[in-house]
Amino acid sequence: MTAERPMPAQDDVLGYFDTLSNWGRWGDDDELGTLNHITDDVRLAAARAVRHGRSVSCAWEVAVPEEMERSTTTCPCAADMPGAEDMPVPEFRNDRRWGFSNERLGIMFHGNTVTHLDSPCHIFWDGKMYNGRSHSLVDAATGSAWAAVTAAANGIITRGVLLDIARVRDVPWLEPGQGVFPDDLEEAERRQGVRVRAGDAVLLRTGHGRVRHEAGAASGFTQAGWHASCLPWLHERQVALIGADTPQDVQPSGYKDVLMPVHAVSLVAMGLWMLDNCDLEVCATTAAELGQWDFHLAVAPVRLAGTSGSPVNPIATF
Repeated sequence: MTAERPMPAQDDVLGYFDTLSNWGRWGDDDELGTLNHITDDVRLAAARAVRHGRSVSCAWEVAVPEEMERSTTTCPCAADMPGAEDMPVPEFRNDRRWGFSNERLGIMFHGNTVTHLDSPCHIFWDGKMYNGRSHSLVDAATGSAWAAVTAAANGIITRGVLLDIARVRDVPWLEPGQGVFPDDLEEAERRQGVRVRAGDAVLLRTGHGRVRHEAGAASGFTQAGWHASCLPWLHERQVALIGADTPQDVQPSGYKDVLMPVHAVSLVAMGLWMLDNCDLEVCATTAAELGQWDFHLAVAPVRLAGTSGSPVNPIATF
């Protein structure tokens, strides 16, 4: 308990695995989880949120070599490439004017810096994934056979709503360790003149993106973000996807035995997909300039078989 608001106890948060569970809600074989809230009507409504035609990225550029290993091959004249003489296409050997470059990439996208999508197989709780499947369905060689990112192969197209909590609290950014609570969400709705509805993606701005732009990516495990008390609110509003400019969970979480309650309850119990480490600064300034806090949101994960997520470039169109 704090002076301002009641806090759910650890037993309450642990109870969310049951009270907020979507297991079986859309059938025993469902892998989409809360993406089921995004119906055809929701997508049509998202299209109507485009009122100015302005698009902005909500992702960070992936840095080399800090966040991505890249090996680049350049060949100014392809005909001089070793083995070109053996190519079966005569034009490959004869055309002396064209060359090329290509890359081999290696990236670890989970973590605190790269903008990425988490699919439900990313987190286990008591050895289980979303809809009760065993962790053993994730194989070291082939990846996950359940609720991998390819479940969202058709993309996530819905209405996005930006809730700018730093703006609501009239601070440049929330300090590390500061949580966002349901009353913050509702105050942001009130001030911004928007209401989160079924099928929406909710993007949470703590201002951490401004910190990264001004001071660089921070290290460590202390951060602002969603407090676990927001989970019933997200479930009640039937939110399809959440994102933040941090890796979601406020850290420390405030619960001794639950390291990342928002990740664990969302992905395992609710099947609620996540966008970690968004850059929401341009999105926020655009929303404030236009006086519009909802938009068409497009997230297209790479169809990487068996993976627990994908680096993504979410696009908000106002």
